[in-house]
Amino acid sequence: MLGKIFLAAVVAMSVCSEVLGQDSSKTFFLTGAVDTYYKYDFAGKQNNLTSFTNSQNSFELGMATVKAETTAMSGKVGATVDLGFGRRAEEFSYNDGESSAGKNGFLTLATLKQVFVTFSPSDALKFTMGKFATHIGYELVDATLNRNYSMSYMFTNGPFFHSGLKADIKAGRVAFMVGITNYTDQSTTTTAVKNIIAQVSGGTHDEKLKFYLNYSGFGGSEVGDNPSGLKSLNQFDLVLVSNFSHKLNVGYNGTIQHRKQVQGSTAADGNWVGNAIYLNFDATATVGLTLRSEYISDSKIIYFGTKHIFANTVSLDAKIGPLTIIPELRMDNSQNQIFLKEDGSPTNHAVSGLLAVLYKF
Repeated sequence: MLGKIFLAAVVAMSVCSEVLGQDSSKTFFLTGAVDTYYKYDFAGKQNNLTSFTNSQNSFELGMATVKAETTAMSGKVGATVDLGFGRRAEEFSYNDGESSAGKNGFLTLATLKQVFVTFSPSDALKFTMGKFATHIGYELVDATLNRNYSMSYMFTNGPFFHSGLKADIKAGRVAFMVGITNYTDQSTTTTAVKNIIAQVSGGTHDEKLKFYLNYSGFGGSEVGDNPSGLKSLNQFDLVLVSNFSHKLNVGYNGTIQHRKQVQGSTAADGNWVGNAIYLNFDATATVGLTLRSEYISDSKIIYFGTKHIFANTVSLDAKIGPLTIIPELRMDNSQNQIFLKEDGSPTNHAVSGLLAVLYKF
């Protein structure tokens, strides 16, 4: 495996040497965003079980982000530095930071949301190496790129990012991606297990329907030489986006994650499955409404502590220039009592509301 990787690197370097004398035009783009929110759970408890909104009756800073993108040689080479500051960024890079609770000891790595370099020997082929956000799922870490402010269970319990090498290949309306990375969500690691990532994407000629078929996983070992302690962890994921009109857009995300324990483990092997639909309606150019309905099935209770979770989130997106205001109502229901009532006793439902304010520049 390593020999093949080194051979590919040598080939890439030789191709690079052939294009050094070509057009050296450069581009540079600087963008950023800030998001902040207030959240209240109507039971008076912190009942959130998904990412980035773990607060109760508190005004919170989500994330400040600054992203620099540059290319040279007519786009053949490039680099991206995507910095994030705040709780959202630190929860995204949860393995980076002071050496405690399994963290790697490198505090500054938590601010590097994405850092990678690219090389495109042709319009149909691009190599990327570094740390990049995952291709798995419908939702993204940046609040300004989502219609709902709170996150889904599928986003929370799938990969956040990958550190490694990938290749993107275009073939007409179909594109392919394949790569090898560290174990999921690891900026740096000493474990032997490496992760394989892949994607097939495409769409109809009129681009009213697009699809993304995604994979992330590893084979592991009998001793569980990886942070999860599993023998294998494989996730298959499908995203569909359909544009019915300039006002109505429908998204779908389905995922299945298979977890296999090492020999001798008392835990059970099995799958958890997630399905979510996103109904996005824009009444005007500045006012939109989104309904996210998500259903999680964990029939063997291998991961979530309950067989079923059904969550519905309604978000209103109101835009004032670069400013977006999102009032949101969320209702979560589970088969088992995994939430809390006001008196601290368990219950199988939770209702919360939040108000988020986002600015993008």
